Amino acid sequence: MKKENPITRREFVATTSKAVAGAVLLSQVPNSASAISREKKRRLAMIGTGHRGTGMWGESVLAKYDDIVEFVGLCDINPGRLETAKRMMGVSCPTFSNFEEMIAKTRPETVIVTTVDGTHHTFIAKALEMGCDVITEKPMTTSEVKLKVILDAARKSKNKLIMAHNYRYTPTRARIKELLMQERVGRITSVDFHWYLDVYHGADYFRRWHRLRENSGSLLNHKASHHFDLLNWWIESDPMDVHAFGSLEFYGKNHEFRHTHCRPCPFKEKCQFFFDMTKDKRLMDLYAANEKYDGYTRDGCVWKNDIDIFDKMGVQIRYANNVQVSYSLTTYSPYEGYRIAFNGTKGRIDFWMHERQPWPMESIDEVQVTDSFGKMELLRYPRVEADHYGGDLVMKEKIFGDPAMPDPLHQAASVRDGAMSVLIGVAARKSIDTGKAVSISELTDLKPQARKQYEG
Repeated sequence: MKKENPITRREFVATTSKAVAGAVLLSQVPNSASAISREKKRRLAMIGTGHRGTGMWGESVLAKYDDIVEFVGLCDINPGRLETAKRMMGVSCPTFSNFEEMIAKTRPETVIVTTVDGTHHTFIAKALEMGCDVITEKPMTTSEVKLKVILDAARKSKNKLIMAHNYRYTPTRARIKELLMQERVGRITSVDFHWYLDVYHGADYFRRWHRLRENSGSLLNHKASHHFDLLNWWIESDPMDVHAFGSLEFYGKNHEFRHTHCRPCPFKEKCQFFFDMTKDKRLMDLYAANEKYDGYTRDGCVWKNDIDIFDKMGVQIRYANNVQVSYSLTTYSPYEGYRIAFNGTKGRIDFWMHERQPWPMESIDEVQVTDSFGKMELLRYPRVEADHYGGDLVMKEKIFGDPAMPDPLHQAASVRDGAMSVLIGVAARKSIDTGKAVSISELTDLKPQARKQYEG
């Protein structure tokens, strides 16, 4: 996982400006001097104070927006981690183990939900009911039943629910979106999308709480919700039918030895997947020091017998506009990244994103555009190496700095967008379990749109 690296908004603009002169992104990210000032700081509260919450939504938000936001409450079921997070974030707000008590006593304007995925619905719905705006981490939730709870709450509430799909905001993905909107290769008819998690990052999901379906809904929800949201955004249509295959055949029970977790493991000398968490002070402080409160081990064994999520997945998706998608996710690749290709009536767009690999890598993204009866054009964009390749910075500016800033590429994900990314993952999981194709209409009352309709 990439660590947060708080570059300034001015530095980000300077970096991305080299990619495309006059790019839409430049009009979206103001410099520090143009940030909106407020007489009263926006009151934030957070539920879930793990690595993601304290880092991406705590420390990094305060580093850039402490002049316009303040944390008035933190909540977690682990009291030790709660106090550690408070210290790491450098805040003096009260802490709580009871979510409703925190809302009632601190009266935040906005609640940030960064708990285990399977509990998102509870806190999103309650926060909306109690009159707060909500920012939720992806995925919005893990099942169609829990999704209904969220949708019902959102429909009744006058408050906003913000879906934090940061992948839409990275510069190169925005450039691809522009090419598609311009119909550079004609009308898109199908997409090939293959994502590779390596033996470091991929394995980490099988060490943590994500290894259990009840927590994550499987990686088809937790990780692939990013990917499905990108597809929905790029294609500008809703999914209709899903047919998937998947299994667990590498991690979990598929090994000759196992232990509870890595630090005390008697097999650490011969296990290639041994993770020495003692070398990471942040993880040791957040998790190891607080295991006594809830028993959660951050360096769990990837060979545990209780692992019940898939480690290889293949998904076929048919959209309302008749675009077909072939998607796959592999969790034990020797390198990390993805390949995507958009097949159009007049050509093809190819992009191979190298995120991590065992050979030298240039910090350049290359998008290949090939005309059916013409030339091949190679578009080269400098890569922003921090903050999820620049996506976090723009998304947070939209959320905290200037919510009214222009959004011509529709990068701000709506409640419906969050729902649709979840529904593909839920349908895929059900398809694997039953061996049958699953229609999205079986899971929700949301009516599919052949062409996405945007508010405003």
